[in-house]
Amino acid sequence: MPLAGPPADATFVVLRGQDGARSSLPLEDLMAPDVLLADRLNGQPLTIAHGAPLRLVAPAHYGYKSVKHVNRIELWRSSANYRPVGFRFMVHPRARVANEERGQWVPGWVLRYLYRPLIRPTALRFERALQKHLETRGRDEG
Repeated sequence: MPLAGPPADATFVVLRGQDGARSSLPLEDLMAPDVLLADRLNGQPLTIAHGAPLRLVAPAHYGYKSVKHVNRIELWRSSANYRPVGFRFMVHPRARVANEERGQWVPGWVLRYLYRPLIRPTALRFERALQKHLETRGRDEG
């Protein structure tokens, strides 16, 4: 639990990562008992690959809501001026898995079929970027 409370009229939170990623959730969703701001994994400090120095873990939400490398948390009065990363129709304000909230205005089952072909190329791109990072780090340390 946070040691300091948000302003009384805050209802919306924007999380920003050191890598430029950002996401948002309603404050009430972030205050759920299963949501963590993690700095450790299995008792050890988080590694870069796992989101160091701080990672949001919001298990009830789709993964794009769980920002890695968190370096800024902003409390907003409303979501009115927030512009999501990507196309607005593809990003849901809450993105709860149980409700299949994949995007706005389009049913989740439609987006499921649109996203499926993107899984493999995205995973390969991530793997290449991680490998490049590890190779660069190895040269810098060696």
